[in-house]
Amino acid sequence: MKNTSPYESPRTLWALAIGFLVVWFYMLGARTLVPTDEGRYAEMAREMLASGDWITLRLNGIKYFEKPPLQNWMNALTFAIFGLGDWQARLWTGMNGLLGVAAVAYTGNKIFSRRVGIVAALVLGSSFWWAGMGHVNSLDMGLSGMMTLALCGLLVAQMAAADSATERNAMLVCWAGMALATMSKGLIGFVLPGAVLVIYTAVNRDLGLWKRLHMVKGLLLFFAITAPWFILIAIKNPEHPHFFFIHEHWDRFTSDVHKRGGPWHYFIPLMIVGITPWIGVMLQGLWSGLRDKAEGFQPKKLLLIWAVFLFVFFSISGSKLPGYILPIFPAVALLIACHLEQTNNRSIKIAGILFVIVGLAGAIGVAFYLNKLDGVDSIDRNLAFNYAPWLAGVIILAIGGGLLTWLLARKGGTGKDWAVICLAASGYLVGQIAFLGHDPWGKYIAGSEYIPAIRAELVQPNTPIYAVGRYEQALPFYLQRTTTLVEFPDEMQFGLEHEPQLWIPKREDFIVQWRAHQARSEPAVAIMRNDIYEELSKTDFPMRVIAKDPRRVIVANLVNKK
Repeated sequence: MKNTSPYESPRTLWALAIGFLVVWFYMLGARTLVPTDEGRYAEMAREMLASGDWITLRLNGIKYFEKPPLQNWMNALTFAIFGLGDWQARLWTGMNGLLGVAAVAYTGNKIFSRRVGIVAALVLGSSFWWAGMGHVNSLDMGLSGMMTLALCGLLVAQMAAADSATERNAMLVCWAGMALATMSKGLIGFVLPGAVLVIYTAVNRDLGLWKRLHMVKGLLLFFAITAPWFILIAIKNPEHPHFFFIHEHWDRFTSDVHKRGGPWHYFIPLMIVGITPWIGVMLQGLWSGLRDKAEGFQPKKLLLIWAVFLFVFFSISGSKLPGYILPIFPAVALLIACHLEQTNNRSIKIAGILFVIVGLAGAIGVAFYLNKLDGVDSIDRNLAFNYAPWLAGVIILAIGGGLLTWLLARKGGTGKDWAVICLAASGYLVGQIAFLGHDPWGKYIAGSEYIPAIRAELVQPNTPIYAVGRYEQALPFYLQRTTTLVEFPDEMQFGLEHEPQLWIPKREDFIVQWRAHQARSEPAVAIMRNDIYEELSKTDFPMRVIAKDPRRVIVANLVNKK
């Protein structure tokens, strides 16, 4: 009896898809929102819904123009439908992660083969960075999901028959993807795909491709999606265009204005970690793109140019953050899938062994780290030791999954397909378990365990909360209250320059206001930096501590003192 590939078994594929989705959706709400990004974008959407202003973006009640509104719109709609909560705040990014997996599956099937589509979905869905960032409320996955639409739309369109409905519709998907990417994170949503296209046509001398872009319809669709908001916000806020287009794009790329610089090799280790467990086949996949000899349009070469150009672009930028390279992964996943379909079992055996090595290296790293915790703060030390059992499980799963992948690949025949599935499943679970075990640390960073103590002090709807010397990115969302910044504008500097009445620049003025609350028997709460608390505690400043840790001190005045 001939062994049937798991890729040919609907029951196997449905089981994999259901198991994948159950874990994916469960993990959306399994962790506290971790500052800075998760708390920031949840709070901005909450304020948008509460205020009813869907044009002017605000953070902590202050104008915040760093990015376009798509993610805030989607999060606000989610809150309106399902209420406030952790999984609701991550639903948009989670759906974008799934969109990317579905898009590469469809595209791989459409332009290569059904097997390539399945493998591409397995690779992308299990890659540590893609699966991880799909559960983080940040703009990077929203951008990446929309850019994946643009990439896949372009690939399908250019592989279709000329002047066909498929070509037209796929190109309109591409234009819509670029427009929505622009509404997610700015001009890179169309600048980067456009640059990739220019480089591809220059390398392949395929200028005829530009005749198949459906430029007129595409541009009309692009501007129909993007122009209304940019016009409306400029009318309401004349200061927006210069800040957004010059400061947030040109200055960010050409300088270290945001203090987010890094060396030229900043993204190399992040790419290696991010593509886990597929490290062993990443370079081979990229190489297969270089060897694309297809007649006419060469999809693998375009995928290679996409991955390499985006990597170089962000590497030379003056602003670097780990999530920036996320749009690379769908292209790499498709190239890896193509390579795995063209090669024998040796590549997947190597990938399995490298995953074992990753697990062993992780064990050594964890042991070394735990051994160096003697001088670390007790809270961080306890959190690290509590995280250790989760990491032990991750290490065991990585080693076991890698070994089983190797054993399955040795069998030949359908063993290779089962090995790919095994590596994908173990890699996916490794990442999700690592994220889940980090939640106690996330709660500490967010300060969420202090929410009941703070709420107990908010006896009146207008009880003020001051952020003295620090701004908490997650607590305002959980408390459903904005704070008054004191002495520390944080990332709201630009907004406060235009609305200076919304904060207290000098600590002396805060002290006067706090004493006035006390004199009028008005309760008040302050979240302050530890050194500021130490200085105030040496004076007769009327306060009592309701929560304290190495990151913050939370105090109330003496009005509600029991």
